[in-house]
Amino acid sequence: MLPLPKNRLIISEDNSPNTEYLDFQSTDVVALAKSLLGYRLCTRIGGQLTSGVIVETEAYRAPEDKASHAYGNRRTARTEVIFKAGGTSYIYLCYGIHHLFNIVSGPPETAHAILVRALEPDAGLTEMRLRRGEKISDKQLTNGPGKLCQALGIDRTLNGLSVNKSSGNPLWVEPYVQVPTDEIIKSKRVGIDYAEEWKEKLWRFHIHGNPYVSVI
Repeated sequence: MLPLPKNRLIISEDNSPNTEYLDFQSTDVVALAKSLLGYRLCTRIGGQLTSGVIVETEAYRAPEDKASHAYGNRRTARTEVIFKAGGTSYIYLCYGIHHLFNIVSGPPETAHAILVRALEPDAGLTEMRLRRGEKISDKQLTNGPGKLCQALGIDRTLNGLSVNKSSGNPLWVEPYVQVPTDEIIKSKRVGIDYAEEWKEKLWRFHIHGNPYVSVI
């Protein structure tokens, strides 16, 4: 890989635009998680638009993945959403504190999901600062899965919605820029030591050098 800048911002005139919508019905959740980098996650809540470009993701592949909430096709009131059709939002509360945003992938009953771990802020930064707290630096606004949900106003009221822009929902994903393959880093997923051999999967993807990535 060629050396890349340490502060590789994805929102730049140097990047090629992307107009291709992803097919979340695909059964290859790992490829989808990688392809989702460079897409824009948007919310419009109370008339206020906030958005950021996705710079870090993780893939979870049920039923065999021991890190997946649907491991062994386990179904609970919380996880029922994962069994819906690809392109559905799956939002849950982690440790009773932080909301985390996922996108279901695959046909109904497949139960694959992509966790969005970090965004590069794009629109509505003033609103993001109000939601996150005035003392939070801009670099800390969306550099983690719980942080980005707070910044964009994402909570469980948005759970189970289509993320297709044409759906008219207050939360959606849209194409933004292309990310060259040689700028994408793959690594182990974060915080899943309980998943035994599945913790070794290199199913976390992030844009090399982007300052908003949660963990390097």
